[in-house]
Amino acid sequence: MSAVPEFEFRTSSACQYNNSDPRCVEVATNVPGKVAVRNSSTGRTVEFTSGEWTDFLSGAKLGEFNLSA
Repeated sequence: MSAVPEFEFRTSSACQYNNSDPRCVEVATNVPGKVAVRNSSTGRTVEFTSGEWTDFLSGAKLGEFNLSA
């Protein structure tokens, strides 16, 4: 039986991490077929399939998630 690989998170390049406001988005894509996203301050993680993540990114680039003022 082989070991399940652990997620290796990297911080978003848009993150402006500082000690007074340590909230950043981190993503891991090192596990085949999975993408994990977590909040750096809470450690809470959400997992997606590779297909779900691709669909999410496509929708975000098209503005599907933009908030109306």
